[in-house]
Amino acid sequence: MPIDPNTQALLDAMAKGTPMHEMTVERARQAFDAMSDRSGLAPVEVADIAERTVPGPAGDIGVRVYTPAGDGPLPVLVYFPGGGFVVGTPQSVHGPCSVWCNQLSAVVVSVDYRKGPENLFPAASDDAIAVTRWVGEHAVELGGDPARIAVAGDSAGGNLSAVVAIDARDNGPTLAAQVLIYPATDISKPYPSLKEHGEGKFLTKDLLRWFGKNYPSDPKDWRSSPLLADDVTGVAPAFVVTAEYDPLRDQGEAYAQRLADAGVPVQARRYDGQIHGFVANLAGVTGLGRTAVDDIGEYLDGVFHDG
Repeated sequence: MPIDPNTQALLDAMAKGTPMHEMTVERARQAFDAMSDRSGLAPVEVADIAERTVPGPAGDIGVRVYTPAGDGPLPVLVYFPGGGFVVGTPQSVHGPCSVWCNQLSAVVVSVDYRKGPENLFPAASDDAIAVTRWVGEHAVELGGDPARIAVAGDSAGGNLSAVVAIDARDNGPTLAAQVLIYPATDISKPYPSLKEHGEGKFLTKDLLRWFGKNYPSDPKDWRSSPLLADDVTGVAPAFVVTAEYDPLRDQGEAYAQRLADAGVPVQARRYDGQIHGFVANLAGVTGLGRTAVDDIGEYLDGVFHDG
C-alpha cells in the first residue's frame, strides 16, 4: 500500500532540512532527540522517573527508570533506544517508555549505552548485556520481579535486544520475551528492501553509511549480525515489528524466520504504509505508530501477566 499520508507529509517536511549524515555527531544527536520530542508519542505521567547509573565494563552506564503506581514485585522491561549506535538516548524514546510503564504496570529501564565515534564496537552490546545482567540481579531493588524480565529495542536497539537475548540464554537472566522493533540483524550483505527503500524514507543509505563510519564493526560478528549467530535455539520468545517501507525490513523478517526455524515462539508483524522509526520516534505523527505501541503493550501484557 502507499505510504500513509501523515508519514508522507512528515517526509516532505524532512526533505527541506539538513539530513543527519551532513551534521556533526553532536548536532545530529541534538536533532534526533528534538525530532523524537516533536514527532514521537506524547509521554504520559507515571508514578516516578529516576535518572541513575548501573556499573558497566567501562564505567557507569546511565539509565532512566520508570516506575508505575502500585505495589511490587512488578515486571521489568529493559529498553534499548535506536539510533545507529551513534545517536539516540532515553529521551528519544521517552514517550513510548512512559506509555508502556503504565500499560504494563511494569518498571521500564531505558539504557543510555555507549555509542560511537567516542566508543568502539562492541561497546554498545557490552553495555546492554551488563545492564540486563544487573537488572536480573537487582530487580527486587527496583521493585521488580526477577522472574518477569523482558528486553526491547528499536533499530540498533533491536539489534541489542537480540544480542542480549542470545547472551541471556547462556548467562542469565532468564528472559520472558524479546521485542525487536525494525531491528538491524544482518549487516553482512544488502537485502532487497535496502535497494527498494534506501532513499527518501528517513533511514537512507547515506545515513546508514554515516552510522557505519562512526561505529564501525565486523559484519560477520554475531553481535553486529545476530542472524549469523551459530545457534539461536532456546532464546526468549520474540515479537518482531517491521515496516513496509523500511530498508531494514527484510533482515528483520529474516531474523524472525530464523528464530521460528529454531523452535522459538515468534510473532512477526509487518505494518504496511510505514517507515523506519514509525514506532519509537515518530508515533505521534505516523499513521500506525500508536497502534504498534499498543500491539507491543498487548503482547508484553500477555507475557508478563498471563504467562
